Amino acid sequence: MNASSVLDAPPAPRPGPPPQEPLDGTERAARLERLLGDPHDPHNPHGYRALLAADEARRTPEATEALLSDVGLGAEFVPRGLGGRLARPDVLARVLRPVFRRDVALGFGHGITSLFGASAVWAAGDERQRAHTARLLLQGGGGRVTIVHHELAHANAILRDEFTARSAVGGGFVLGGRKDVVINADRADALVMYARTATTAGSRSHSVLLLDPERLPPGGLRRLPRVPTPGMRGSHFSGLEFADCPAPADALVGDVGDGVPLALRTYMVNRCLIPGTVVAGVDSALRFAVRAATAGREGGQPARRHHKALAGVFADLLACDSMAVTGLRSLSLLPDSAHLTAAAVKLTMPDLLREDLEELATVLGARGYDRGPAYGGFQKLVRDLPVAGLGHAGNAACRAVLVPRLRALARTSWFATEEPTARLFLLTAPVPPLDYRKLSLTGGDDVLTAALIGVAHRLGPLRGGGPAWAALADLADAFVQETRALREQCAALPESARDLLADPRGCALADRYVLVLAAAACLGVWQGQDGTDSFLAQPDWAVLALSRIGRRLGVPVPELPDTVTRSVLDEVLLRHREGRSFDVYDTHVSG
Repeated sequence: MNASSVLDAPPAPRPGPPPQEPLDGTERAARLERLLGDPHDPHNPHGYRALLAADEARRTPEATEALLSDVGLGAEFVPRGLGGRLARPDVLARVLRPVFRRDVALGFGHGITSLFGASAVWAAGDERQRAHTARLLLQGGGGRVTIVHHELAHANAILRDEFTARSAVGGGFVLGGRKDVVINADRADALVMYARTATTAGSRSHSVLLLDPERLPPGGLRRLPRVPTPGMRGSHFSGLEFADCPAPADALVGDVGDGVPLALRTYMVNRCLIPGTVVAGVDSALRFAVRAATAGREGGQPARRHHKALAGVFADLLACDSMAVTGLRSLSLLPDSAHLTAAAVKLTMPDLLREDLEELATVLGARGYDRGPAYGGFQKLVRDLPVAGLGHAGNAACRAVLVPRLRALARTSWFATEEPTARLFLLTAPVPPLDYRKLSLTGGDDVLTAALIGVAHRLGPLRGGGPAWAALADLADAFVQETRALREQCAALPESARDLLADPRGCALADRYVLVLAAAACLGVWQGQDGTDSFLAQPDWAVLALSRIGRRLGVPVPELPDTVTRSVLDEVLLRHREGRSFDVYDTHVSG
């Protein structure tokens, strides 16, 4: 029996609300924040009480999913040229933060998973595939696309096992294999499958197929039972098993063997977008900690023993957000070198955010184990983050991007590349629309170290501005010296990529290098303030953020002026009182 093409399906229902609305990203994010309402309101159907109850019952928060469908969230994942709103990745992350601030699992299950699947179609699909996928995501009620990954090294259950697609007599493919854990496998309107099409390993071993599970022949696809997961418990994880299942030739996205190159290209966006949205969840964790530390205390001041943790985690959040937003903007502005920044974001931020949650747990104390609506969101976040992609899975893939480039960067780029355009760090400055087809896998120079060197040079004359300015200049110089040391050591690495990946020095040097890039992004965003934010334009947060990165890296860290921690703590408390976010955008949040 021949399989029907996904493109033979009847036209999808007409969209509900028009996706092209006269709202920019800031307004769309603010509107979604208002619609989701105060998360602490016990009567809010989208608040913590309802979200935690759904998580406890291992079910999706249906009322909130319906709200997200009604506002046309799927349009955020469709390029503007196809009728959607997707143009800038940094704007997309900002629009999604109100969802992730409340429930990371919801952000994935009714959010960016569809983009992760559709991105291969945006990058290499033909006109019919792109139009069909756009219709699915734009349809009223919220269509879903899910991604069926190929197997990765050091994988968790989501990334383990894979499918095969062998050529069929007369054309098309015959699918086989099983995967036990696929998000939304039981309710996706389309599957984007990375299937092995070659019997040997190599860069052309996999291909991408776009499939409609409802139009495959009976018996070819078996849906496996739902799998309970320790985190993201309300999300739909279940399995798929293909047994000699025919698939049409026009299910192929791009060419045979394009799977690995497509994965490398599209994962660049994912590697920045996941941390760029999940940072909103850690924003809420810090909010829980501030609430616990100030409850019932005179003047709303936390005990002195909590000052360092609250200020330090806030500085880390700003540093992480600086790195994520820089990575997201580089995808549009610098597609030739964005692969370096994207891999660095994914390799660095999970560890920093996990450490921050551990630090906040010491502030919350027993409240950190509370499962009720007041503080239960903290434990939920701790459970959700590893499942959401902030575990170790994918670290090997990120190092595989960075390690082979270290020798060439040391010899040709570091201390030779010009600084990037200032727009990279100007958070609200326009950037070109994202074009997946322009993203490069191997080329480009390291513009972030060039920015670091440039900022350090300009900080020299500002040392006389006070102790904080002197400390910031010293820290910038320390990271420049670390870059010099990295250049010397990386230039001596083996020339062969295979020898490099087998050399343990390469992984250790890559781990040091990405922390240098984190410091560079932090300094770039600090320097890029346009004068509208008096706090981010001051040196204190950057001093504290760089000192914490420096201690992780082992570079010399000057003794911090007494005013630095106090200044950063005061901003934490002020933003908490006024209901403002703890990220670089400093926007209003509900509750």
